[in-house]
This record gives sequence, structure tokens and C-alpha cells, in this order.
Amino acid sequence: MTLRIHDTAQRALVPFDAGPVVRMYVCGITPYDSTHLGHAATYITYDLLTRRLEELGHEVRMVRNVTDVDDSILPKARELGVDYLELADAELARFQADMDALGMRPPAAEPRATEAIDGMIHMVSRLLDSGHAYLTHGSAYFDVSTFPRYGELSHYPEEHMVRLARARGGNPDDPHRRAPLDFILWQPSEPGEPAWRAPFGVGRPGWHLECSVMSTDALGPTLDLHGGGTDLIFPHHECEIAQSESVTGQTFSRHWMHSAMVSYEGEKMSKSLGNLVFVSDLLKVADPRAIRLALMRHHYRAGFEWHDTDLDEGNALLHRLLAAAERPDGADPRPYAERVRQALDADLDAPKALEALDDLASAILSDGSDPTAPAVLHELGDLIGVDLTQPVEHR
Repeated sequence: MTLRIHDTAQRALVPFDAGPVVRMYVCGITPYDSTHLGHAATYITYDLLTRRLEELGHEVRMVRNVTDVDDSILPKARELGVDYLELADAELARFQADMDALGMRPPAAEPRATEAIDGMIHMVSRLLDSGHAYLTHGSAYFDVSTFPRYGELSHYPEEHMVRLARARGGNPDDPHRRAPLDFILWQPSEPGEPAWRAPFGVGRPGWHLECSVMSTDALGPTLDLHGGGTDLIFPHHECEIAQSESVTGQTFSRHWMHSAMVSYEGEKMSKSLGNLVFVSDLLKVADPRAIRLALMRHHYRAGFEWHDTDLDEGNALLHRLLAAAERPDGADPRPYAERVRQALDADLDAPKALEALDDLASAILSDGSDPTAPAVLHELGDLIGVDLTQPVEHR
């Protein structure tokens, strides 16, 4: 079987090209608030990909970073009156507990930005020395005019990139930068903010710089796949490519995948609207496997609205799977297993995979005398990250 994914840069469904070891980097959280369903849906996508790649015989080295210093966590820490690393530690612990509950494979490494500052200083120095960056008013900026391929990931026109940069904290109207799309590599720290001493000034790193350094430190200069949400395509991932390839001269990532955004009851889920649905809250009332199944009913590239009734669907499917898994025999499972794997190999079509799995459960419950049926159902459950050996957790 050939696993095919939708590559953002190529704008096409392509065979996933990787050797025995898959180097995968997925942008992690900025730990200043609880894990919401948008996070969960994104990380389930890459967990599902990891599981299928492992079944196909690959070793997957998935690295997921922690952005524990940036323009989001510092003001939140000030608001709460706590040290920013104390806030990061607390929220990271909650995030990891949520991921464990949802059955996620642990990452091979989970580097934190504050642990990679020396590498960031080194990268900025190299960019300055090579003419890809410049200093002005205490800040180091990447000069996008030195990287002709800037924009080839997103394929956005320049005007749209400027609008997105303005909306996503890029400050293209800053008069100190040479061009609106030039982006921050290093900036002076505000009073009370953490600061590190560098040859080009005391301050702290820019957000985009952090992931370039952490991914390279953990996985080398070229990734097999870089993933995250669609909100990271620009500017974050576009900037990562520019600064990384300007230093290494090598392709930063062979493949790019992005999962779509999640809305709640008709509105985009966001902190500003106060309509975030937190995983920790759902775990108080639902079996985590039901939450995972409910999220997998939506394709990762199709933005969707979460409704409270979605959890009912996930719970109902979980009960059907568990009932079938307890049977001693059932229908021939091979056609259903083939459908599950074909669905996953077709750009991680989780909804179709669940449909095939549900059909197998119904067939087992209905008829048949094949003694391998329940075991295959268990195997397929493990493939999608749902353990069918335990009864439903009533909460």
C-alpha cells in the first residue's frame, strides 16, 4: 500500500516519501492555557499518521516543541502574577495529561524554547554574517528579499501575507524594518521580561526562530514532514523555511501537512470569544476514547464545527466497538480491515476508516463464525489509537 498525503507546498495529494526512519516535527503548544479541542484534533492527526507509518514498518521520530517564551505566555504570566516558567510548567503538565488520556503516542523529544537559546543566538549570528538579516534599533530582522522562495509554501499573494502578518502579531507597519514582511529574529526584552545576552544585543528570540533551532537540534537540517494547524502556514512556517534554508542551504522539510481549524456551535473557537472547549473539561464527563472517536469523525483538512452532540456520537460508536470486541467470533474481518487501511492511506481519511470499523463491529454483532474477527477489531482499534480491552469509563 502507498500512503498518500495532501502536501501544502505542492498543493496536491502525493505519495509520502520517506525512508526507514521518519523525521517528523509538529508545532507544539505555547503553555499559557489549557488544551482545547483544536489542539486535540491537530495532535490526533499526527498520532494517526505515526501509528500508520509504524504499522508500515517505519520508525517514527516525532518531535513536538514547547514554546515557553514568546509574546503570548509573557503577558499571561504578568496578568496572573506568576513567573512565566512556573505557568509553563503547570500548563505543560496539564497538556501532557490530556494527551496521555486521549491515547497519543509520546513524542521522541519535547524540547523547550528556553533550553535552546544558545542555538538561536548562533543561528541569528550566521544570518547576520551572511547578509540574510540586519540589525536596527536593537532588533534583528530577517530580510525576505534575500530569499526568493519566500511565499512558496502558502502560495499567498504579498498583499494577503501582509494582512495576515498584521493580524497575527507580525507588525508589518513597524517603521524600523526595511520591508513589511521582514520578520523578527531577536528583540529587546521589555522591563520584567526574560533576557539573554547575545553578541547583537540583550533580549529574547522571535517565535519563528525558536522552531527552526529546536527542529534542527532534534532531527537535523532536513525533516521528512513538518506539521501543524493551518493558522501556522503563514507566517510561522513560511518564516521557518526562509531562515532555516538560508543557514543550511538544504531543504527544510520534504513534506508539509496542515490540519484545519475547529469551530464551536457556529463560531470559530478562540480565546477572545471565550468559546474554547477544553479537553480537561470533557474528560470529566466522557471516556477519553469517545472524545477521540468524536474528533476523528471529521477529516483533518476539513474545518468543522464541534457540537456538544458530537460526544454522543463518539460514545455510541465506542459502545458498539466494545460490544463487538467481546464476541468470540464474527464475520470475515479482512475486507473491513482493508477498507480501514485504504482510508488511512488516502490522506488519513479517518471518517472513512471509522465507517469501515463500525461496519466490522456491526457485522461481528450480526453474524459469522470467523474466530479471528474480534482480534482483528482489536488490532484496528490499536491502529487508530482506541484501546478496546477496557470497559467504558463512567464519569
